[in-house]
Amino acid sequence: MSILLIWWRQLQPAADLDWAPDVAHLATGRVDGDRLTLDHVRCFGWRTRDEADVAWETRHYSLSQLSSLDMFVSGWGRPGIAHVLLSFGFSPRAGAELDDTEFVAISVEVRREKHERFSELGGFFKQYELAVIAADERDAVRLRSNVRGEKVTLYRVMLSAKDRRELLVALVDEANDLDSTPRFYHTITANCSTIVFSMMRRIIEGLSVDHRLLLTAHLPEYVRDHGGLVPGVTLAELKRHGDITSRAQAAHSIDDFSRCIRRGVPGWTSRPHV
Repeated sequence: MSILLIWWRQLQPAADLDWAPDVAHLATGRVDGDRLTLDHVRCFGWRTRDEADVAWETRHYSLSQLSSLDMFVSGWGRPGIAHVLLSFGFSPRAGAELDDTEFVAISVEVRREKHERFSELGGFFKQYELAVIAADERDAVRLRSNVRGEKVTLYRVMLSAKDRRELLVALVDEANDLDSTPRFYHTITANCSTIVFSMMRRIIEGLSVDHRLLLTAHLPEYVRDHGGLVPGVTLAELKRHGDITSRAQAAHSIDDFSRCIRRGVPGWTSRPHV
């Protein structure tokens, strides 16, 4: 047992392995006044689960135009388990809703090597490094809804402009830290929900630890209970109208993908929350 313990403690996360193409780069970035620059925004054109037209871009955003935050919850049939992505919207015109809005999705996930496949069990045993990935929605969302056949639900998140900005900057800081100091992914303590929760707890006082942070398919209920979803709409209605799977599949080849998937989603039919 002591030999195993010594071996376990000697395992160290790496930064320079032969990474799978979709996690080859982390979403490093920098803020200069109002200007946010994100390096390595993934813009893959997925053909199959394992084949894509590879493209990475550097993109620039004005933080004063950060107008929205959405949460995508993507499930693949495991009871209680789902992947969560956050998408930040930037609009040059106040009140323009989806007109001219540019979105960037942020995903906390495993950083796999080329030969590896993800497993929840492996996530307990230092098998994967941790990654923060920035991606175009036509990459990150279509991969799950259209290529992998997952059920994807979109929720508009009600955060103030100040809190949205703090969360986005915190995610960029986390990505920068991971780029310089790798960490292991952990199925419970360092995953797509708990990393974001630790940031939100610094932004909003009084957030409680809850089992729904681990059973991520139930995360929308937790967010709703803390006033983070569109008010005056039941959770069942939010789920029903927020199920974008069929709309995403219908809009697969449409450039205006982000607008199409938001049609009818509560919170996207009225003025943005500020």
